[in-house]
Amino acid sequence: MVDLKVKLGKLQMKNPVMTASGTFGYGTEYSDFIDIVRIGGIIVKGTTLRSRQGNEYPRMAETPSGMLNAVGLQNKGVDYFIDQIYPTIKDIDTNVFVNVSGSTVEDYIFTAEKLNCLDKIPGIELNISCPNVKEGGMAFGISCLSSAQVVREVRRVYEGELMVKLSPNVTDISEIALAVEAEGADSISLINTLLGMAIDAEKRKPVLSTITGGLSGPAVKPIALRMVWQVAQAVKIPVVGMGGIMNAADAIEFILAGATAIQIGTANFIDPTVTIKVLDGIEDYLKRHGYSSVNDIIGALEI
Repeated sequence: MVDLKVKLGKLQMKNPVMTASGTFGYGTEYSDFIDIVRIGGIIVKGTTLRSRQGNEYPRMAETPSGMLNAVGLQNKGVDYFIDQIYPTIKDIDTNVFVNVSGSTVEDYIFTAEKLNCLDKIPGIELNISCPNVKEGGMAFGISCLSSAQVVREVRRVYEGELMVKLSPNVTDISEIALAVEAEGADSISLINTLLGMAIDAEKRKPVLSTITGGLSGPAVKPIALRMVWQVAQAVKIPVVGMGGIMNAADAIEFILAGATAIQIGTANFIDPTVTIKVLDGIEDYLKRHGYSSVNDIIGALEI
């Protein structure tokens, strides 16, 4: 038997396969396709302090080897999540994280405080790619100062596993990673989407209502791999890799680059069973290469 268990901070994971926020709903939506308890972790869709309607349509567009999205964090707010969603997912036998987003530091603090009371939610994923309205719309995650501030304030009120999701739209992602590690992040996930756009040439107009949106899918994988490798070299806390993972081979590349766990996002829209296929593929790889544990290949890239 191959040991697939990994640890994120103090949290024991049955395996390194997780789902990316915004691509897997609240988990139960996929239960008709797969046995969701087999997955190591589920990151539920982005949750904010108050209800958000999201952006105007169109807000998704297919691109070569990927997709753009500008959904805009549509959700009914953290109180709705606690009252209506949590009771339906609290008994899922795997690690369920809530992706937390906000427009001010206070938004993050109050949302995290509310989630701190949920004993069946072992952690949150802090999305610091959100626009900081007090700083003119600049994303929290593109400066060390603002990244550190929001993590420091959330760490002060939140006791569970604190995973921080980094934006790739920066000059040196390792500096951001070190800043959030210093303020108490238990793990780091990356990459969030890259900023991109699509144009309808016939109409001479942008495809998305917001003009720009977040690029995900296979097109971003080489950038994501490079950034995961860089961050894994820089920090001591676990790294969770994502960005264009479509199959087990992709996932293994991220683990070799230094990721303790991986998240699957866009691929869920193409194949709702992909998480299980990736999990089985990782196990097969370990058996074929004579490894007894997935931990044996974390950061095992030979340079």
